[in-house]
Amino acid sequence: MPTQTDDVADTDDDRPVVSALDSGADRTVFTEDGNRDGWIATDLTIDLRR
Repeated sequence: MPTQTDDVADTDDDRPVVSALDSGADRTVFTEDGNRDGWIATDLTIDLRR
């Protein structure tokens, strides 16, 4: 069962909200809020440093 791990929100209201979901031990799926047809799955994700 997928679990939500993080929401990445930007201060600009025109940018979409993207959620990162763990769908398995080695898989992350990114979804855009309000876009049920668009998603990206990856086996490798890295943490961004700010």
